[in-house]
Amino acid sequence: MVTLRRRTLKVLTLLVLFIFLTSFLLSYSHTTATTAWLPKQLVLELSERFRKLVAFSRRPCTCARCVGEQGVSAWFDERFNRSMQPLLTAKNAFLDEDTYSWWLTLQREKQPHDLNDTFKELFHVVPGNVDPLLAKKSVGCRRCAVVGNSGNLRESWYGPHIDSHDFVLRMNKAPTMGFEADVGSKTTHHFVYPESFRELAENVSMVLVPFKTLDLEWVVSATTTGTISHTYVPVPSKIKVRKDQILIYHPAFIKYVLDSWLQGHGRYPSTGILSVIFSLHVCDEVDLYGFGADSRGNWHHYWENNPSAGAFRKTGVHDGDFESNVTTTLASIHKIRIFKGR
Repeated sequence: MVTLRRRTLKVLTLLVLFIFLTSFLLSYSHTTATTAWLPKQLVLELSERFRKLVAFSRRPCTCARCVGEQGVSAWFDERFNRSMQPLLTAKNAFLDEDTYSWWLTLQREKQPHDLNDTFKELFHVVPGNVDPLLAKKSVGCRRCAVVGNSGNLRESWYGPHIDSHDFVLRMNKAPTMGFEADVGSKTTHHFVYPESFRELAENVSMVLVPFKTLDLEWVVSATTTGTISHTYVPVPSKIKVRKDQILIYHPAFIKYVLDSWLQGHGRYPSTGILSVIFSLHVCDEVDLYGFGADSRGNWHHYWENNPSAGAFRKTGVHDGDFESNVTTTLASIHKIRIFKGR
C-alpha cells in the first residue's frame, strides 16, 4: 500500500511538472515563432513520452506483458475477477449455500461431515494463512511455468527453459526424475487431490484441490493419525509433506473457474485448467508446457504409453476440448504463452 501511494505521488508530481512545462513551451513557441530550438514537435514528443510513462506506471507488473492488466481484452476482463482468492485460509474459510450445495455434488457425497468442523480441524493442522511466496507484496515480475502432463513434452528439450521460471507448477502424478531434459527438475507448487497424490521433494509446496469434504479430512488424517486409507480408491494413509507446506485450493475458486472461464462446460474443471486459472491470479507472466495432444493428435502422459490416458475427454466429467479453447484464446490475446512441444 505504501509503495502504491509513493507511485501515485510520483505520478502526480510528474503530471504537475508536465503541465507547467507544456504551458510554458506552448506560450514560448507562440511568442518566438522564429526560434527553431523549441519547436512544437518537441512538445508533442514530450506529451507522448509522458503518456507512455503514465500508462506504464499503472501496469500491475514490470514484465514485458502483465497477465492481470485490464483493458487489453474485453473477453478476458469479462471473465477475470481479481477479487477471487484462489487459496483457502482461516480468514476466508466460508462457502455460501449455492457454492456448498454445488461442491457436494461433484463427487456425490451423501453424508458429509459438518464443513465448519472440518475447517476447524484442518486449520489446527495446516497453516491458515496465505503462502508468503504467493502473496504479492510489491510490483515486480513473477514468471511462472505451468507444466501439464501431455506426451507432447517428449523430446521437447524444454527442461532448462521451464526451470528458469520463478515458480514452476506441476500436477497429479507427474514425475521429473528421468525426464529432466524435457520437463525440468524444478517444482515449487504441486497440485494434487488424494487419489492423484505422489510424494514430493522437501522444498515443494503441496496444493490440495478438494473435490469433496473427505479430501479435507484426508489431509488432517494423512498428516496425523493415518486413519483414512480409502476414498473411492485406495489413497496414501500417511504423507511426508511438511504441514507448513500444505496449501488448500479454495472450493469457491473451483466454481469460479467453471462458471466464469468454462461457462459451465463439463461437470467440473480438470486439475490442468484449475492450475492455469490459479496462475493468472498469482503470476505476472505465465508460460504453459505439456498441454493438449501431441503432434499425432494423441492425448497421453509423457511418462507412459497408455492409449486411454486421455479418456477423460469422453467421460463428460471434464470438457477437455473447451478447456483447450480457453487456453488457446488466452494465448491469442497475449495473456499466456503456450509451448506445444512435439
